[in-house]
Amino acid sequence: MSGPQVEYDVVVLGGGGAGLAAAVSAAETGASVILFESEGELGGSTQLSAGLFTAAGTSVQRELGIADTAERFFQHYMDLNHWMLKPGLIQTFCRHAAPTLEWLIGLGVEVPARISGNAHMPGLCQAGVEDVWRGHVPKDQGYGLVQVLDRARRGHGVDAVLHTRVQELLHDDGRVVGVIADDVEVRAGAVVVATGGLAQDRELVERHYPTALRAGGSLFVVAAPGSRGDHLRLGDQVGSGIVGQDWGLMLPTASFVRFHHWQAGFPPPSRLYIDRSGRRFMDEDASYAVSTGIIDAHGGKCWAVFDERARLALPPGYADWSAENVAAEADAGRVVRAATLDELASLCGVPAGHLRRTVDRWNAQLPNGVDEDFLRHNTLAAKGGKSSLSPIAEAPYYAVRVLPAELVCTHAGLEINEAAAVLDESGTPVPGLYAAGEAGGGVLGLRYVGGGNAVANALTMGRIAGRNAAQRTGARAGAGTTT
Repeated sequence: MSGPQVEYDVVVLGGGGAGLAAAVSAAETGASVILFESEGELGGSTQLSAGLFTAAGTSVQRELGIADTAERFFQHYMDLNHWMLKPGLIQTFCRHAAPTLEWLIGLGVEVPARISGNAHMPGLCQAGVEDVWRGHVPKDQGYGLVQVLDRARRGHGVDAVLHTRVQELLHDDGRVVGVIADDVEVRAGAVVVATGGLAQDRELVERHYPTALRAGGSLFVVAAPGSRGDHLRLGDQVGSGIVGQDWGLMLPTASFVRFHHWQAGFPPPSRLYIDRSGRRFMDEDASYAVSTGIIDAHGGKCWAVFDERARLALPPGYADWSAENVAAEADAGRVVRAATLDELASLCGVPAGHLRRTVDRWNAQLPNGVDEDFLRHNTLAAKGGKSSLSPIAEAPYYAVRVLPAELVCTHAGLEINEAAAVLDESGTPVPGLYAAGEAGGGVLGLRYVGGGNAVANALTMGRIAGRNAAQRTGARAGAGTTT
């Protein structure tokens, strides 16, 4: 096309965690960089997250006397994903996660060397079902990560253009040579696609993550507004491969919940989950690395059972899980309420005898700080909470449907190799094109490894993509000037 042209060494598409990491890393090499963000502010889904970062062999772990290695992380990651991911790519991610965390700390991110009981207390916490704790919680959560990266971006003079959705990739003889944005040709030696996932585009969810639609009317999305699948649209222009079909992260939640837990609140600790047989089948606090799969194996939904004392103990101020709202949901018929356990069982369609025996067994153990069946006392201890819970014994009794309904992120992305270079459908790198975060497929897999998986992927692979994009082009004198 004719018209104004601008030239940079590297163009980054997307200003979330992956895009910011790519832009800063490229600029650190001396490359001229411009970043385009479709929304009115930087941060993307990373800014909305707890900022949890999973990594092995870090300085934080060492200060706490925890011995860990990237190799051990790799083994756990691959095993949990049934070895359905490319080992070379995952090995690269696991080896570079810790150095990326140290890079972030060097930029100003604060992760204190102390044990954290949850994803909102800075320190080291249990991220998933790993045997060694790897969840690094930064001060000020995801917002803090973004602020540090954005400060580094500004310090390196990286231009950020907001409210700009790139129209298309420029390619010449099979090589990506820039983009068109606002009808302006922006020429570059390399382009990094870091536009996020596709959770906010219903049609793309139907095509690439249909499992999410099992939630029906209970489905709600907490991904950033810019998660509209731009990576797939852009990748299609150069024939890129796609990996991660029908993979993503769905968090189990009550059917009446409509907000992320920061706003929604949390269900009462004194609750038990029963399946359609009326029997308890899982640790109610199991990590979402595995909890969705457990629920899926028991019919895709279950009942959370609790009593009046548990309802009244809910803290005020939350949108969904408050004593007043649960009562209102029961009045509206969206939460089951009954005077007896037998009546509750009848309303839920489960055998009354099974439910009574389940509650009796739960009451004989959990209030005493033990759980012989599902070892929930260990999970409670790891979260720093009470190891003993109140009995479920005060009428009226409540039951609410719990199912995977909170869509957090999608894993269908442009296929990349260990250098974060985008591959075409034959597996050949597309010259000049890189991808990271949700836009780069193949790191987030069949199973979400635990808290911090997506953030670590975004920042680690974003850093790799930015460095390799810059090294491919080299800083050119005069780049960044209008022609």
